[in-house]
Amino acid sequence: MLLEDLYVVIKVAEFRSITAAATNLDMRTATASAAIKRVEAHLGVELFIRTTRQLRLSSAGEKYIPQCEQAILMLEQAKQNMKGELDIIDGDLRLSVSSDLGRNVVIPWIDNFMDTHAKVSLRVSISDTNVDFYRDSVDLALRYGSPNDANLYGFKICNVPRLICASQSYLHQHGTPKHPQDLANHNALLYQLQNLTHDIWEFNQGDDSIKVKVSGNRVANDADLVRRWCVSGKGIAAKSCLDMAHDLLANNIVTIMSDYQVKSTELWLIFPSRQSITPASRLLRDMLKQKTRELLQQLIAKGILDKSVLD
Repeated sequence: MLLEDLYVVIKVAEFRSITAAATNLDMRTATASAAIKRVEAHLGVELFIRTTRQLRLSSAGEKYIPQCEQAILMLEQAKQNMKGELDIIDGDLRLSVSSDLGRNVVIPWIDNFMDTHAKVSLRVSISDTNVDFYRDSVDLALRYGSPNDANLYGFKICNVPRLICASQSYLHQHGTPKHPQDLANHNALLYQLQNLTHDIWEFNQGDDSIKVKVSGNRVANDADLVRRWCVSGKGIAAKSCLDMAHDLLANNIVTIMSDYQVKSTELWLIFPSRQSITPASRLLRDMLKQKTRELLQQLIAKGILDKSVLD
């Protein structure tokens, strides 16, 4: 019996679907189905009860698969321990990252990381939609905001203030808002995620909280496009300081209304489980922490951020 076939069986049990398991494992459905048949033939029992509408564990499957999962976990942990002791950094990093952060900030860092660790390969999914580890073929995700699923495991990379940004050309033509309420007279560049348009911008000044409904003639479900519109003078954007860092440092855009703090966020590297954390992904985590800290320090040195962001 092949070890690879057992991986397929465990995934099918997890998803309760041969097709979904095959997608997650990046293989054809027929290949996954054949793996199940080989394991069942070897054991002499059916692990799954299949109907035209659903798939569920048989009584034999309910007893066998949990023990099989434990055995696989032990083998994987032994393998990772061995690699860690031998300083072997290899493997396939299947990473999901948001559009603007990925294209313009993180991917160049990862390219350098892979130049140093030549045995590491990368499969990257660039999308602003929330990752589903049970549906998407990814092993780790770099996302704004802490994990909201107790079953996931993550590392905080850094604090991420949000900023109100515009180009000098836009401000020369339309004036500079001084107070959040002034945004009603300006063109907001809006971001949409899962059919929800983020047109309520929240500000804090001391103990006071101000919520403003903004509007504009441009809405995108791609954060990178919102950034590009901002740089080209099409309006005002509320953006992550990491997304806008290079444009801020190059003076392509400026921050406005600095007396009012926009609700901040955090950057997290998220895994489906502790067992999925490999030596390569740990090194990637450390690299991301170092690189984001360096970028934040540059923004602090230019007076764009306060040094408290590093706390």
